[in-house]
Amino acid sequence: MPDPTFPRLHVRPSSGWVNDPNGLCRVDGVYHVFFQLNPDLPTHGDICWGHQSSPDLLHWTEESVALRPVPGGLDAAGCWSGCIVEDDGVPTAIYTAVPEHAHQAVVALARSDRSLRHWQRDAVPAATTPTDGSVSEVRDPFVFTFEGRRYAVQGGGSRTGPPALLLYDATDLTSWRPLGPMLDADDPVAAAVAPAQIWECPNLFALDGRWVLLVSLWRWVDDSHLLAGVRWLVGDLEPEAEGLRFRPHRGGVLDDGPAHYAPQVLLDGDRVLLWGWAWELGRTLEQVSAAGWAGVLTFPRELSLRDETLVSVPAPELTGLRRGVLVDQPGPPLREPAFEVIAAGPVRLLLHHPPGPQLVTEAHGSPEEPARILVDGSLVETFAGPSCWTGRAYPDDGSHWQVEGDPAEVVVHRLGLE
Repeated sequence: MPDPTFPRLHVRPSSGWVNDPNGLCRVDGVYHVFFQLNPDLPTHGDICWGHQSSPDLLHWTEESVALRPVPGGLDAAGCWSGCIVEDDGVPTAIYTAVPEHAHQAVVALARSDRSLRHWQRDAVPAATTPTDGSVSEVRDPFVFTFEGRRYAVQGGGSRTGPPALLLYDATDLTSWRPLGPMLDADDPVAAAVAPAQIWECPNLFALDGRWVLLVSLWRWVDDSHLLAGVRWLVGDLEPEAEGLRFRPHRGGVLDDGPAHYAPQVLLDGDRVLLWGWAWELGRTLEQVSAAGWAGVLTFPRELSLRDETLVSVPAPELTGLRRGVLVDQPGPPLREPAFEVIAAGPVRLLLHHPPGPQLVTEAHGSPEEPARILVDGSLVETFAGPSCWTGRAYPDDGSHWQVEGDPAEVVVHRLGLE
């Protein structure tokens, strides 16, 4: 029987482990989403780059694995997170290559034709591990352009902190020149908004006339790491010495939910799209093993600034998943695998199964700005005003969903593909 917890409308293969989105791009009109993947087991290990493509952000095709670790190579222990840019028209993956251990990570390059299905690796890293003793780990390269010049950033830090965002001159994509930190914990806004030992998965991009930085927070707690959510910072980029300095004015939490980390943006014409990683919550190793899969990417979200606050909403293309009204009033049991709740007032979503109902999420919309709750298998994404929330809830064959709210203010759509 179909797994009622599996998110069928989202980006992920039918089995294996998935984490960070990587290499988001649009080439010749086709969207490409890559992601961290263990194709063999639903656990983190032997990390490759998985790949799916779409013409419209709705219909996704599972492509062959793009990058696999090469024994004895730069990435023998894993092809970790990174981005894709076009270098003289050639799609080029720029990723964290792990020879043996994370503290040895280097920046590796791989080049493809425009199908993004066939890849050729460079033999020499573009950047190596910093020699600065205050930074013991760097990873997750992200390339951007400022005033016509190409730069790159990597997240960095150590077990004892503080975190740092390292800047490179990437004019020559094959040989990066270190320019030192462009942001560190000495900045009072960054220190207050994004406390961590390592800033992971940095994304730096222009939006609505400002610069926005996203960082994922890696913290050490009781000799173990904690992934502590994602923060946004809005500010200015300023030339400083040979490099740049990012000066944030304000910041906040990107997603209020318990299952969102390591997002990446796609600059798509005049808009910015974002995917994040939603991990499993409260599932035992036995349950994950029996399911054969773990982790999923969120639906694509569109970003904007509202009074210097970063706002995420579902990409407008997602309305194309609506397949008619499921119920025209809240209350009746719902057993659909995927649906969307639209509420012009307060709304609650519950999952009923033994030992009793579970409140999954709640939101408050308005006629001018309705709240939206998108459910696909076990993945739940909620949008209300400037806030968004990503969580998980696991239906089984005997459970059902229930929507609570004013019948005049709530409508539920079935979601699916033709």
